[in-house]
Parts: sequence; structure tokens; C-alpha cells
Amino acid sequence: MACLDIGAPVPVAPPWLSVVMKRKSVFATLTVALAIILLAALVIRTLFKRDIALAAERAAEGSEVIATRCGPIEYQKAGQGIPLLMIHGSGGGHDQGMAWVRPLVNRGIRVIAMSRFGYLRTPRPADASPEAQADAHICLLDALGIAKAAVMGVSAGGPSAMQTAIRHPERVSALVLVVPIAYKPGTVAASAPPVSDDKDALLLRLLGSDFLFWTALHFARDPLIRHVLATPPEQVAAASEPERARVNDLAERILPVSSRAAGLRDDTRLGKRLGPYALETIRAPALVVSARDDGFGTYAAAQYTAGRIAGAKFLGFDDGGHLLVGHDEEVQRAVLAHVVPNARP
Repeated sequence: MACLDIGAPVPVAPPWLSVVMKRKSVFATLTVALAIILLAALVIRTLFKRDIALAAERAAEGSEVIATRCGPIEYQKAGQGIPLLMIHGSGGGHDQGMAWVRPLVNRGIRVIAMSRFGYLRTPRPADASPEAQADAHICLLDALGIAKAAVMGVSAGGPSAMQTAIRHPERVSALVLVVPIAYKPGTVAASAPPVSDDKDALLLRLLGSDFLFWTALHFARDPLIRHVLATPPEQVAAASEPERARVNDLAERILPVSSRAAGLRDDTRLGKRLGPYALETIRAPALVVSARDDGFGTYAAAQYTAGRIAGAKFLGFDDGGHLLVGHDEEVQRAVLAHVVPNARP
């Protein structure tokens, strides 16, 4: 029987073997991490492409392009009754416009929601000023055989809505301005700090990329609502389920931003160089709506605008942000009463 020599030295692994094993372990860890990253990237790419395709399909729903003497204009229509030309805000199109006023369809109002210059399928001409856009609004009404219509401008749709009432008073039966981007003199105190050039540049970068905006929607929705939609996200969180759904729908309708980029750039430039309009010449009955905590500071300018239009009504809220969260039903009732005589609430 062999005896165990307990005094024999224990074999020791050479130092290089330990280094090799450590390197193999690190390599295996990195390989697994890389595989996870590649798989995640593949999943994200697949989801992104699917969502952008769906967004593009939704942006085209119900719309058509009509030839006018001012060029092709994309629009959609719904409802019966008094014609209402709906002029959308930044990041919009006919789809955003219709989303704002769909509750008014078939309540005595025929909505015509159009895409402004540089948005979706309405091309941007060399002159994309609010004045030229106002003339194009009338070209659209002419092409549709509409002699007179109520005109509603939301946010960056406000300037061309005002210019339509100024330049073509005989064609406008009523004017509605909701959180309008509008001029105010320096003597009127601002209701919010002006958006800095750096922030504008950052927002344009975000709004110039489908992927960046899609990523923000999925992973940074609250900051997006605060900075892009100028609305306090905590108010959205505390709002009713229909109001939350409305805000999320408006946010998601900005996709695909690549189809709206030209118009977005124009709107950003316009907001920096607004001048006074001949508001005192507006003859159409006017309703102006805003919220004091609108992050774009429309409240002070909206008040000033209403004060310059003879007989204008001003509907102001202390909260709600740029999207008037919590006040949508009240705003819709006010618009209905303003546009349709003897309208039922």
C-alpha cells in the first residue's frame, strides 16, 4: 500500500496561467455585455422603425392635397355646419389641428384642418411669412368653394390667423386665438422668461430627428412635455384620464418630425422677430385664450392682443400650461359658443 507523503510540495500554478484565466473571464463578460447591447439595439431599432411607420400612416389619415392658386395645400375636413378653418401650431399639421377641435365636429361646425407651409405634404414656398400663409388660407377656402369661415389659430398658427382677419376681413366670420404666439411691446410685463437661443437650438436638434424625439417620448416624456410642449408635467399627471390621453396623443402626433422640420424652423425664427400687427382693423368677433403658466409665455401677449381687438373676449386660466390641461372642455364650449350662434353647450 502506497503512503501519502504529506511533506511533498504542493504544485503551484505558474503566474501566467492566472493572467490568462482573468483575461478569459474579462473577455467572456465583455462578450456577453456586447451581445446584450447588440440585442437591445436591434430591439430598439425594430420598435423605432415600427413606430415611425405607424406615425407616418396616422399623419396621412383622412388628408388630401388640393391644388390652389397659391400652390398645393394638404387638408382634411369633417362635420357639417359653419366652416371653421383650423390652423395648427408648431410641430403640427392637419392631424394636430383636427385633434384640437375634433370634439366640435358635428356640433354645427364643419372643420377644415390644414397643414401650414413646410408641414407634412404642404410644401414650403420661398415666402413663408404669416402674410403669405394668410393668403394661402384664403386660396384653400377658394379651392373648396367656401366664401366665409371662422378662423382658429393655435400657438404658432396664431400669426397667420390674425393676418387672415387683417388682410381678408370679408372672408372671416369669427376669429379664435388659442395660446397664440403673438407680439407684445416691451412695456408689457412678460408672463414667462423668453426662450433662450441655446434652448431653441437644443429643441430644434431634438425636433429635427425622428430618433431623438422618439427616444424622448419613451424615456424622457415628462421633460419633453415641460420643455417642448411648455406644459407642467405634474399637472398632466394629476389630470383626468381623458386629459392625459389628449396630451399624450398631441405629443405622439409630432412624429414623424422629419416631415415637419421645415415648418418648425420657420416657427422658431418667427417667434424671435414678431412685430406689431394692425389688430385694431380686425372686424371679426374675436376670442383669445391662454394660461398664465404657459411655458412659452403666451398669456401676456394674448391679453395684449385681446385688448387691441375691438370687442374681443379674453379667456384666461391660472394653470394648464400651453396645452390648457384641465380646461379642454371649457375651451371647446367657449369656441363653440363663439363660432356658432345659439349653440347648445
